[in-house]
Amino acid sequence: MDEQGWLAERFEEQRGRLRAVAYRMLGSLSEADDAVQETWLRASRADTSAVDNLGGWLTTITARVCLNMLRAGVARRAEPLDPYTPEPVIDPASGASPEHEVLLADAVGLALLVVLQSLNPAERLAFVLHDMFDLPFDEIAPIVERTPEATRQLASRARRRVRGGGAPAPDGDPVAARIAVDAFLAAARQGDLAALIAVLHPDVLHRTHRGAAGGTTQLRGAATVARQAVAFSQAGLVVVPVLINGAPGIVSLRDGQPFSVLAFTVIDGSIAEIDALLDPGRLAQLDLSAVDG
Repeated sequence: MDEQGWLAERFEEQRGRLRAVAYRMLGSLSEADDAVQETWLRASRADTSAVDNLGGWLTTITARVCLNMLRAGVARRAEPLDPYTPEPVIDPASGASPEHEVLLADAVGLALLVVLQSLNPAERLAFVLHDMFDLPFDEIAPIVERTPEATRQLASRARRRVRGGGAPAPDGDPVAARIAVDAFLAAARQGDLAALIAVLHPDVLHRTHRGAAGGTTQLRGAATVARQAVAFSQAGLVVVPVLINGAPGIVSLRDGQPFSVLAFTVIDGSIAEIDALLDPGRLAQLDLSAVDG
């Protein structure tokens, strides 16, 4: 096998990891795939004879590509869509595909991606590469053109913003999470405010992403979110249970067409966050093959 063939095989072995890095950086599957393809083009033209750690080398190339995309405004900000709404990964309620399990390792829920999109590109890169992929700061520093200590500070600042920005760690038990979501849906259908409040965290956060025209709005508090849920349940929608980024969620259909995607973050049996995507343009771009409505 020649060197190019060898590199192609090794690259395919790393593709899942590289796609996962790019998805966390860009919040979009299509843009992540573009970044991985650009990584291959750059790697295939490079001299790999002095590369000791091929996986780390490819990861840094992907990170540079993503950083350039973010800085150039190619990633989402150039689109006429809500720039802070990441693209959810949707699977059947029965379970995620093996490809998506690799992509979503370490519980990368939609709530976390929303917060990651609020970080500046350098902060996001330092946090993703160090906290999620264990790259040392001396390898990350050249990418963001800072010293290792300054890069450590970037990651620390990003970490504080992630922890304080509404990205709680969801329950690890998908069965318990689904029970909470099902209870929420049943109570909403019945208009039972008391039952809704019981399944919601007292300080629950509900974000609605409507795209460029409507932006992102937020509601907070169990009573407020419960009233919103009852009103929403009366819209005559068909509700299909799915997995959103590996966690229980729903896709709502109107006349057979996607109307909304709701992702839930469940903590200790209570719903702590709800992200509702209602942007028709973004919904039209999603892979909804998991939905059988």
